[in-house]
Amino acid sequence: MFNRRSFGKIMGVSAASTSLAAVPTVSRAATPTASGRESAATTSTAGWGHTSFGPLKQIHAGELNVGYAEAGPAHGPAVVLLHGWPHDIHSFVDVAPLLAARGYRVIVPYLRGHGTTRFLSDRTFRNAQQSVVALDIIALMDALKIEKAILAGFDWGSRTADIIAALRPERCRALVSVTGYLITNRERNEAPLPPQAEWAWWYQFYFATERGRLGLEANARDLARLVWRFNSPTWDFDEATFDRTAAAFDNPDHAAIVIHNYRWRLGLADGDPRYDRIENRLAAGPVIGVPTVTLDGERDPFTPAGDGSSYRDKFSGPYAHRTLKDIGHNVPQEAPEAFAEAVVEADRLARR
Repeated sequence: MFNRRSFGKIMGVSAASTSLAAVPTVSRAATPTASGRESAATTSTAGWGHTSFGPLKQIHAGELNVGYAEAGPAHGPAVVLLHGWPHDIHSFVDVAPLLAARGYRVIVPYLRGHGTTRFLSDRTFRNAQQSVVALDIIALMDALKIEKAILAGFDWGSRTADIIAALRPERCRALVSVTGYLITNRERNEAPLPPQAEWAWWYQFYFATERGRLGLEANARDLARLVWRFNSPTWDFDEATFDRTAAAFDNPDHAAIVIHNYRWRLGLADGDPRYDRIENRLAAGPVIGVPTVTLDGERDPFTPAGDGSSYRDKFSGPYAHRTLKDIGHNVPQEAPEAFAEAVVEADRLARR
């Protein structure tokens, strides 16, 4: 049985593979960037037509009863897709069928504090420090008897996937990480960013206040809509698309988890001391050695313009980078074909 007390040991066997040769390739036009690297030409997802995953599943995993969507053959190579905030599993509603059609078993869980995922005990600390979110995904993989998976995510999901790839590489076949290397060093977070970057993080500072906590509790949907529009300026989403995700914010622990996550990152809230040793390892910036594809949205306000060189030295294994033209922060929902192709490319890197 998975024991969270043993996480220090745990963080300190391959799924079966199928050939992709017989599966059609996801189309992706490409144009060179100024540096000569490839930039995927992508378009809005309007008109894709996928609005749901069908019936969701629930499973006890660690501290949680996790809600998740599943697609594709039960014995296909596993892919775990991880969302961020203020988003949910619907960021992958168009990615999952693309990967399922290629023979992958796709798992898309609600993170703690989102959707149908619930804590098993009312007494559990509503903790959202980076290591416990990674623990949740390892516990989910254990519960589903997935020994090894391709991990792919954005925002909180990138950070979670990065952590597992860094500290549990035997559980991560390959990695797709939007915005590259996002493992948090809280001491380094004390240093100021350039003013434009600080402005993009406005809600992080709002959530540091009691007024911000009350504001999130009272106005979760309006806050999320504002963040979507700022973070993805070229994405023409409709209200039905937003409403499908906003329903995930009705989780009774949503505000507590979101507030703790952002306050913990800034050193304004304590984590669980049981995980201090793990957090110390993460603060040291461990290099990731699994095969990796990093993605940047050209219009993402948190992504420095360029070719991924700002974090390239954090990935020591087989590696590729793509900058997605005219795409913002929510890469999988704005550019599902490019995201799915990145998963397949990461899998190819793992096969070499």
